[in-house]
Amino acid sequence: MTLRVAAALTLALGIAALLGFFQLLGKGPFAAPEARHMRAMKDRRGAPAEVAPMALAAFATLPYRRPLAEYAPLERRGVVLEGYVKHMLRAEDGDMHLEFSADPPAGGMPYVTAEITPQWHRGHPHWSFPELRAAFRSASGGEVTRWDQPARRVRLTGWLLYDYQFEPRRADLSRAPREQRESGWELHPVTKIEIWDDARGAYVEVRR
Repeated sequence: MTLRVAAALTLALGIAALLGFFQLLGKGPFAAPEARHMRAMKDRRGAPAEVAPMALAAFATLPYRRPLAEYAPLERRGVVLEGYVKHMLRAEDGDMHLEFSADPPAGGMPYVTAEITPQWHRGHPHWSFPELRAAFRSASGGEVTRWDQPARRVRLTGWLLYDYQFEPRRADLSRAPREQRESGWELHPVTKIEIWDDARGAYVEVRR
């Protein structure tokens, strides 16, 4: 009897953990509309038909802590950002997390988050984590990687997305204020990557 109770308890805990995981992803049966909407936005597979340049500082001016109906229309915008990849991290959901700054990495500076989702990088070797890290000359895993040359200028294209779980006013106690993210708004997913080529005097697309 004791073994049966233990087995039933283990099964119940496993189911609860699985439901919690899907809930976190915005796929659970009890997920809030905001979570379901954000999951749909993160899973976009198409590139925006029209894009417009956007300054990184403008992310801090976008609305936050507002109802879904107010910020969802802004997520239909495709934008282009220019700057430098400070750090790259592998997220648990398979995303590549880019900390994108307006200026070359040098000491503390705020950043905008850009995410390359599995729908865009999986099965595409030139968009693999090692290849992009080397192409950007960025740090990764929270450790500063020393390159022989400075970080490269990068242009990213993708969709605006509001990740309400990361409010811009929520302090990251592990970092100084000047090193924190500008906003809960992100470029997510990234649909196009270009890197500045000094010899050509132009951006060159990184084919997937």
